[in-house]
Amino acid sequence: MQQIVSEIAALRQEIQALQQERAALSINNIVSRENDSPSAIAEAYRRFARENAHLAVEIKGIDDAIAALELQLEQKQAQLAHWEINSKQLTLQQQLEEVRSVAQVHAQRINLLAGELATEIRLLKSCANELSPLYWQVYYKPFITGFKTISVPHIRSDGDVWTIVNRIV
Repeated sequence: MQQIVSEIAALRQEIQALQQERAALSINNIVSRENDSPSAIAEAYRRFARENAHLAVEIKGIDDAIAALELQLEQKQAQLAHWEINSKQLTLQQQLEEVRSVAQVHAQRINLLAGELATEIRLLKSCANELSPLYWQVYYKPFITGFKTISVPHIRSDGDVWTIVNRIV
């Protein structure tokens, strides 16, 4: 990027130098007096052009060089704009990867906690299975209900898309 910026600056300097040179060459030494007739002024300019044909060719060459350099300048500016767009996309990609890695840490933590919770639920279920017959005898009702519908979250990924599913314990 820095190279493109320096090339653009160099092209601008060269164009400016050529424009100054052209302006200096274009200043003609024809002095017109206010009293001169229009035909006398036109004749003076024609005579100057005939006498200085090489100057007109040199000015034309400078104009062509300026046009070519301006074309290069436009191309370099387009290249710089394209690079900046790609740079922003790269930055967005980097941001996406950073956020994705943070999300992955949270997903792993959720899966770890879900595993621990599932273990605790299974232990509670085994306690309930042992207590239920005695509890029925004393209180005439179940100790704990709803074990068939208990679920814990689990996050899985198929690459690009993550899915949160409920695993029944």
